[in-house]
Amino acid sequence: MKGNLILVPSAEKGKGGGHLSRCIKLTNDLRKMGWNAFLYLPYGTDTGKFVKLFKSLNFDQSCLVFNEEITIKTEKLSESYKFIILDRFKTPIDELTRWKKISPVIGIDDGGKHRDKFDFLIDILIPQGFIKPEANITSPALILNKNFTTEDTEEHGGRKDLKILVTFGQEDAANLGLKTLKKILSLKIKNPIEITLLKGNLNKTNITFDIPEYVKIIESIPNLSQHLCEYDLVITHYGLTAYEAAFAGVPVLLAHPTNYHRKLAKAAGFLEFNKIHDLIKKFNHGVHGEHGGRMNFRTINSVKLRDLRGSFSNNNSIAELVNTFSPVVNRSCPVCGAETGKNLSRLSDRTYRRCGKCAVIYMDRITEPPIEYEKEYFFENYKKQYGKTYLEDFENIKNSGKNRLKIIKTLLPLCASAPLRDETRLPSLLDIGCAYGPFLKAAQEEGFAPFGIDPAEDAVRYVQQELKIPAIQGFFPNTELTNQGNKTYDVVTLWFVIEHFTNCVTVLKEISRLLKPGGILAFSTPSYSGISGSSNLKKFLSQSPADHFTIWSPKMCKKALLLAGFKVKKISVVGHHPQRFPVLGKFAKNKNSPVYFLLMAISKLFGLGDTFEVYSIKLNEEFNHKTHESVPAARSRT
Repeated sequence: MKGNLILVPSAEKGKGGGHLSRCIKLTNDLRKMGWNAFLYLPYGTDTGKFVKLFKSLNFDQSCLVFNEEITIKTEKLSESYKFIILDRFKTPIDELTRWKKISPVIGIDDGGKHRDKFDFLIDILIPQGFIKPEANITSPALILNKNFTTEDTEEHGGRKDLKILVTFGQEDAANLGLKTLKKILSLKIKNPIEITLLKGNLNKTNITFDIPEYVKIIESIPNLSQHLCEYDLVITHYGLTAYEAAFAGVPVLLAHPTNYHRKLAKAAGFLEFNKIHDLIKKFNHGVHGEHGGRMNFRTINSVKLRDLRGSFSNNNSIAELVNTFSPVVNRSCPVCGAETGKNLSRLSDRTYRRCGKCAVIYMDRITEPPIEYEKEYFFENYKKQYGKTYLEDFENIKNSGKNRLKIIKTLLPLCASAPLRDETRLPSLLDIGCAYGPFLKAAQEEGFAPFGIDPAEDAVRYVQQELKIPAIQGFFPNTELTNQGNKTYDVVTLWFVIEHFTNCVTVLKEISRLLKPGGILAFSTPSYSGISGSSNLKKFLSQSPADHFTIWSPKMCKKALLLAGFKVKKISVVGHHPQRFPVLGKFAKNKNSPVYFLLMAISKLFGLGDTFEVYSIKLNEEFNHKTHESVPAARSRT
């Protein structure tokens, strides 16, 4: 079993049956894929009215859960729900908040004003850009019938009559089916015609006009998507059937139960029902398609809906997509612990938010990051980015480390333990994410007693055997370091490592425990306030590596570290790239050009480098130095 999940459809009266049908199908498909999927209906729901639907979709009602059963079933299951899918049309904030307390929440086609509060969004029937914020994934293809072929359309191409399907779903609360039929019958159609009306909630006793013999009013058509290609025209409202018909190469005209549906249809490129006058006029005058009796759907469908087969043929189904999900979601800021921040950007595999308290940008992922910190990470991947392997770049990294150690040495006299006053003791240094040890080697040569930790077994072996420097293999802070009693360090460093942690609150708390009073915390990390992030933040975030869970800036890190019990003493903005400036950057590719020197000067003056280094000191009540004010350590939140 892959895990437990809940699907929550909109099943109230007046909301149609599309949301419920979609969730039933998705529940069935996910169960076939090995998920322990449940369909949620509010307590008191009359399931009797859905019996026919359950039966037609082969749904096992033992998969239903109700309000009071959620907690009970969670306790009975081996683990809690991995995520929850809401297909609710417009989810109220109190309902969304309740579900988010249980598990990560994924919204499908949610057009409500609380879209930004969802952990992830999938828009299938909401056109891209129609509503903000945009979804992580937008594709009608996720619910289209992939088994349809061009031959299906050609098989029905020789008729001389006009075959029309009218369908407005299972409920049709606005009674559009009957209204549409009456309008069609009022038109003077000269050629043979056949009309099929799927009645929805229509009661034949409500019909006040004569029904010709060529009109069939029936309950439903099993596997409707398979038969749409048999029609010359489909009249419906905005939804799945509209896309399936267009996908099948059939002309589609839409009538609208609400103004919201009208806006959706316009944004997607569908044509209004009032276009039927022009269509019938063409038909009456013998304007047919290339197959004789069939009119060419491309003459009446807008450009946005053309070539649907080519665009969607390689997409997965909604079930196949959901089957890949394993959300990694923050319910509080991973740096300061404040409540969930403001939505900034949604990408296909992630959602970025900015904390309202410390201003860090952090990432929620819809799947685990596809990166392992082993040998390939430092060789093949590193070479692709820098043109050489990590070991080939060893000396260059080591020299950069010595420059950083010069700054660290200037801060050592501030340490309460004052290691430099005791010539018999070398200042101790822990390098988290040491890789193959260039910074450890630099620290050793500069008079420190270094110790390293890294998740890559091959890298740690190299440090131990080739550099003869002590190191352990593991993921900080879940290592044997935490079990070494009162052992502490004068310096803890993380060079381009801190952004890889999913929970910096825990990391900073453990670093504080490992540091001596007044000890030094130094790290480097990418900056969202550099030229790349400042000129186009959305593009910058889209290019951010899949395993960078937090993105910092020089300004925000001071407040964030103070909340964690550290005072920043120095920040060095580095990573200056004049060629990345908008407009003028294309003239700065040559490092000897005047534009390059000008933009470099501007970048340094205004701190627009894309990375920066932070040097801070641990604060606590025991530490007292004339150059530094005593501040109690901030309490970490989880």
